[in-house]
Amino acid sequence: MKKAISAPLDPGFQPPALVNHQYLATATERLIIALEGERGRVTRYETKVRPSPDDETLRYVERTVKFMLWARGGWRLYLGGPSAVCKRIKVRKFDADLMSTAYGKKFQTIVTTPVKVPAEKEIQLSAGGHLKGCRIGFDLGASDYKVSAVIDGEAIFTEEMPWDPKTQSNPEYHYHHIASALHRAAAHLPRVDAIGGSSAGLIVNNEIRAASLLRAVPKKLFPQAAGIFKRIAKEWRVPILVMNDGDVTALAGTLSLGDKGMLGIAMGSSQAAGFINKKGRILGWLNELAFVPVDYNPDAAMDEWSGDRGVGAQYFSQQAVNKLLPAAGIAVPKEMGLPERLKEVQALMAKDDPRAAKIYETIGVYLGYSIPHYADFYDFDHMLILGRVTTGKGGDILIAKAREVLQTEFPEIAAKIQLHVPDEKSRRVGQAVAAASLPEIKR
Repeated sequence: MKKAISAPLDPGFQPPALVNHQYLATATERLIIALEGERGRVTRYETKVRPSPDDETLRYVERTVKFMLWARGGWRLYLGGPSAVCKRIKVRKFDADLMSTAYGKKFQTIVTTPVKVPAEKEIQLSAGGHLKGCRIGFDLGASDYKVSAVIDGEAIFTEEMPWDPKTQSNPEYHYHHIASALHRAAAHLPRVDAIGGSSAGLIVNNEIRAASLLRAVPKKLFPQAAGIFKRIAKEWRVPILVMNDGDVTALAGTLSLGDKGMLGIAMGSSQAAGFINKKGRILGWLNELAFVPVDYNPDAAMDEWSGDRGVGAQYFSQQAVNKLLPAAGIAVPKEMGLPERLKEVQALMAKDDPRAAKIYETIGVYLGYSIPHYADFYDFDHMLILGRVTTGKGGDILIAKAREVLQTEFPEIAAKIQLHVPDEKSRRVGQAVAAASLPEIKR
């Protein structure tokens, strides 16, 4: 595998798009990977493999299964292909446990033949875009939360506040911050017709099934934390809809462009992603690209939560900036948190510090090589890129480098997929405004 453009601060970076395409040139046997999720939903991905379980084949299948698990989601995995290969594939315990938690069923793997893999059965959900009325939208991240008061699609008030939910064991901490933010926004409205929310984590029917934001909440208190949005719904007595922050990212892009077929990526405390298909629908996929492999280097950085290496959270978030600080030669105090470390890099970038520029160039290379990888699993024409990491001069460098990689290595992808960045204000609060459009007001 030879890259045309190297990551300045990470020369060992191994893009899956290049590794996988090189492997597939030697593959001959049919393999179907399918996942069964909620309400009988089945999503499939068809590819090819070599018939024997050599190391390259096992890596390709295991990493592809990992991508499917976190992009599509499901509690039952079907592997339809060469049994010598499929029987060797083991799903990581972290992944299996999270899928069981998200879908409420014990995770299973079934090895079969391609013809016996269940047919695809997708569900399609409304993608929001309801702008009429007086609405509140909120967006919950790991280091800050945002809230907007919106009248007929126009934000008349926005607020961004710091918080530290990951270390808080009492669910009342989370409830208090959200509830007080809603009241501050409501003070700017003549009435409240609906509330929409965007939050990191796995959210089903306004209930948090798993989320890094609630990482410190003990198991016995988790149901209380998971039901916060339903508690708020009872108190406000208006339509409330809360969705994964990635899907709201994609919705924000669709609303701003007036077009469909959108993959949204938010680079904040972690990586959030969402997908709206070319019919303007949300498919019920997980789209948790923070856990999806984007680097096959066996020595890649390890994600502290999942314990896996080379996954998106370490490449497209504040964690990515932090990871690259030593290679860039930028020293920060050990006690400094990730948001403050990002601010330090942004301050250096504002002064045109070349060390900071290398960090953004490296993340841009990561992105440029990951977009074709995403395109192997998602059918999209537009990518919206936003989040705190993309603000300022550094964000411009990041996007320019990604475009350079695409035009150099993947000209057909560069011609098909358009990269979009919102203006500076929308980058920071756009998701809260989009979230406000989620609930439908029925009169």
